[in-house]
Amino acid sequence: MSDSYYDEKDLAKFGDISQWQEKLGKKFFDYYGSVFEEGALSKREKTLIALAVAHAIQCPYCIDAYTGDSVKKGISEEEMMEALHVAAAIRGGASLVHGVQMMNKAEKLLM
Repeated sequence: MSDSYYDEKDLAKFGDISQWQEKLGKKFFDYYGSVFEEGALSKREKTLIALAVAHAIQCPYCIDAYTGDSVKKGISEEEMMEALHVAAAIRGGASLVHGVQMMNKAEKLLM
């Protein structure tokens, strides 16, 4: 029995998600592969974006995968942490900006 719900060995099984729906799984993996090809953004830049998003959505599998990919691509610890801080700032800002909605509602209720 694992100590947590997350089992890092499951990351290697990601490709297995096509088993129960091969057609859609293939479409997803074709798209996924295309997204990470060199384009207007470099593969390195895309890896940093993926690492930051992985933290923002709190996916432990993605964090493991894109940390490993970052190291393979020679991305420094400082760059990885800076990308994480960008994600944290956006996530925090997104929470705070909803304060405007709260203030608007409170003003209506308190009138």
